[in-house]
Amino acid sequence: MTLAEEIARLKEERSAVLLAHNYQRPEVQDIADFVGDSLYLSRQAATTDRRVIVFAGVRFMAETAKILNPTKTVLLPDLGAGCALADSITAEELKRWKGEHPGAAVVSYINTSAEVKAESDYICTSSNAVQVVAGIPAEREILFLPDMFLGDHVRRITGRRMHLWVGDCPVHAKMRPEDVEAARRLHPGAPVLAHPECGCSTAALPAVDRVLSTDGMVRFARSTDAPEVLVATEVGILHRMRQENPRTRFLPISEGTVCPYMKAIDLTDIRDALALDRYRIEVPEATAGRARRALERMIAS
Repeated sequence: MTLAEEIARLKEERSAVLLAHNYQRPEVQDIADFVGDSLYLSRQAATTDRRVIVFAGVRFMAETAKILNPTKTVLLPDLGAGCALADSITAEELKRWKGEHPGAAVVSYINTSAEVKAESDYICTSSNAVQVVAGIPAEREILFLPDMFLGDHVRRITGRRMHLWVGDCPVHAKMRPEDVEAARRLHPGAPVLAHPECGCSTAALPAVDRVLSTDGMVRFARSTDAPEVLVATEVGILHRMRQENPRTRFLPISEGTVCPYMKAIDLTDIRDALALDRYRIEVPEATAGRARRALERMIAS
């Protein structure tokens, strides 16, 4: 029996669903029940009728699934699958920041800990950050955290007054305008897609044609007839884009844009998580209850 077959058997035995983020290893994406970005996977987690959720992603994603499903078992196959961006702000730091701006609306990117979400008014993903911010009353001051590049992108589009936390994703932040320009020279005419977390997705950079979430990139892949497309985000997304449209060559701005946390989980980890009931993610209800309100706003947006 192959690992994939063993996982399929264990999923049925345990009434489990396997969710995988777009950046996961190709072989993990291929056996997942649902593959997508954080917003899509949050919606799947919120509506599943399965008793066990196995999250092939990173810790904040598994925490989100647990917050939305307090009575279900949520497993993260590797506890080392963290997120440097989520670690860039703590709940105590957010409390202090809120104290400096009384009355401000707190908009937290989903790439945050459960404790930070509990201190937030709204949660967003890169798919719906613009809509979330645009829906906040115009007179309210906004604190946006923790990704300054996504925040700057949202501020530019909405024109809202926003204070940005100085945090970033190290993998995305290292992609600079000069990297995009170099790729452009090698592939003239190819459209350039950039994730809003990228250090290259700025208003001053005409080389970027579209700033898109990972699911936005997948939708673009389905519809494009361009012979080549350059992609500025974690390389895991390329597997799905190539599956959606094998006629187009989807090329990374840099082969080195790899998140070690997103590549931590393999098929053996998933099999062991199901077979051994490891590793369970728990969020205290005092924290989860407060975070749930903000997450439900996100899902409804």
